[in-house]
Amino acid sequence: MKEKILDSLQDLTRLAEQIRRKKRKIVFTNGCFDLLHPGHVELLEKAKTYGHLLIVGVNSDQSVKRLKGSGRPVLKLKDRLRLVAALAAVDYVIGFDTDTPLYLIQALRPDVLVKGSDWKAKDMVGRKFAKRSVRVKLLDGFSTTTLLSKIRQD
Repeated sequence: MKEKILDSLQDLTRLAEQIRRKKRKIVFTNGCFDLLHPGHVELLEKAKTYGHLLIVGVNSDQSVKRLKGSGRPVLKLKDRLRLVAALAAVDYVIGFDTDTPLYLIQALRPDVLVKGSDWKAKDMVGRKFAKRSVRVKLLDGFSTTTLLSKIRQD
């Protein structure tokens, strides 16, 4: 799985150039992916259907903590990257330290930017740097916050 984990923005841009030369469509999505669940898998599988190659940005530990609060993330970035990379639909993953992956999207300029239907189109960060943006329906009943609440109640 390590070959699917990109270490730097330079690796990402180099990869994007290679993919574009082959006339293949790049799809990008991102998230925290803390406690990987069926909703994540469904989103990533749907995202992959929009192109040839799916690249996933994963929020750093510090970014998750800022966005989700104390006690998060449950899993460290290196573990979350490994889990997401292990999914068949995912071609590459890259971590990012900012609260949004805007700089990754600007550098990558994906053919398709995908987010879950919980995002309004106008709020999709980086959509003006993608040729197309798509919102996919989320799998009902799954969210990391809900799962953590259930775990903590038991």
